[in-house]
Amino acid sequence: MAITYNNLYLDIRRQLRLAGVEAATLEARELVCFGVGKSREELQRDGGLYAAPETERQVRELVERRLAGEPVAYLIGEWEFYGLPLDISTDVLIPRVDTEVLAEEAIRFCQTLTECRVLDLCAGSGCVGLAVGARVPQARVVLGELSDAALKICRQNIRRNGLSGRVVPLRADALDKPDKTLGEFQCVVSNPPYIPRGDIDGLDGSVKDYEPHLALDGGEDGLDFYRGITEKWKDCLPVGGRLYFEVGIGQADEVLRIMRSQGFGDIQIVKDTHDIPRVVFGTLCGEI
Repeated sequence: MAITYNNLYLDIRRQLRLAGVEAATLEARELVCFGVGKSREELQRDGGLYAAPETERQVRELVERRLAGEPVAYLIGEWEFYGLPLDISTDVLIPRVDTEVLAEEAIRFCQTLTECRVLDLCAGSGCVGLAVGARVPQARVVLGELSDAALKICRQNIRRNGLSGRVVPLRADALDKPDKTLGEFQCVVSNPPYIPRGDIDGLDGSVKDYEPHLALDGGEDGLDFYRGITEKWKDCLPVGGRLYFEVGIGQADEVLRIMRSQGFGDIQIVKDTHDIPRVVFGTLCGEI
């Protein structure tokens, strides 16, 4: 039986809601748009038209995969972060709304500077560094990432957002001391792996079974990267430079102590939209 695009969308949304998908409206729209090959505007314009049987089948197959646990971002190969369209693959974490708090705080600081070099360490898709580059015209951004596959996604996203002149990718191991030739950055920002290794098997299947464990595993207590970055990369910052971290639930106070022990002061904790401490940042004060 033939179905219009609009009714197909409504049916998919109902299925997702019944399955307990929190963002059923958003996900239904994205799945239908991708499955039928239309933009959001085109889907709204053509809502009263009938979908071809093959097109409907493609959409319903996508929905079956979603209901089996596969995240929408991986199904459609893209996601939005801080207003930027990003290519996404299973080689990178899916950008979360909570991480926009990290980007917002770094942007606010960088906008106060006349000149600004920014390092996004453990960049993944490059979402945070790209957001800074897009909103701070005077910023020059380096996306530091260990995974070659993730760096490929970074390059795609730099091109996609027209930032090739001001944002560059760089292979970098956050747990190794950087080469001095890298120079100084006024701002280092990082959303590092922070899940305690023993907790990964207990994560939701959409994370555990699909997202890259390299980007999740923060060591035995989840704090390896905070220790490594704070100790080994602080030399990339001048006195007065800022280091920004996203942190997991319950980690903010410990990360604050780690930063303080390495000579950072004026350390602040910022909560996300769910009132959870999500960002810790501090200013390098010099030798301790």
